[in-house]
Amino acid sequence: MLLIPPRFLLRLTHPCRHHASMPTPDDDQLLNLGPEFALENFAAIDGKKNFASVALAWNEQGLGVQVEIRGKQQPLVGDAARPRGSDGLTLWLDARDSRTGHRASRYCQQFHLLATGAGEEREDPGFTQTKIHRALEDAAFAPAKDVLVRRTLRTGGYLLEAFFPAHAIHGYDPEQHPRLGFFYSVRDEEKGEQLLGLSSEFPFWEDPSLWSTLDLVR
Repeated sequence: MLLIPPRFLLRLTHPCRHHASMPTPDDDQLLNLGPEFALENFAAIDGKKNFASVALAWNEQGLGVQVEIRGKQQPLVGDAARPRGSDGLTLWLDARDSRTGHRASRYCQQFHLLATGAGEEREDPGFTQTKIHRALEDAAFAPAKDVLVRRTLRTGGYLLEAFFPAHAIHGYDPEQHPRLGFFYSVRDEEKGEQLLGLSSEFPFWEDPSLWSTLDLVR
């Protein structure tokens, strides 16, 4: 039995493509990211299968994130008061990609995208930000009203999209700092959890040294 999962031995830099027209004026989709924007998490190395496709793109105005869930049969589960227990995605970002320390800096942020659980009826998609445990210094909170979130229900799943404007990402500066530290966790009550790498035995939720690098390329 392996004590260390094979993906732990990899420290990958993931290319994040430039998308000049985000967010789109399309009423149907917020980002409209094609397969060329999808990230590979190499789950097969650990003998796992993905149930979600995660894509990211950037431009000078901000960062776009898209998650597509497939193969669902049960309804969505969500509670804005319990973001890490809700269907959706948690994204960790470090605008300085300083992965030498084990504790988050003021440039590290923890964002939650909820597939449901927001709004008066608790059935809308939503966004929230929480502090990172054991951080050396808490990051600024993004204005929730400025983060655009859209969910599209589909047969057997859904599409969840979000656009983070530049001012919502503390220290976002693609020209001077084109590399971001990042990690993600896709959660689904029915399908389980899909991670960018590692496994839940490692404290990725509080340790930036375990995150990967997002390279903002043109």
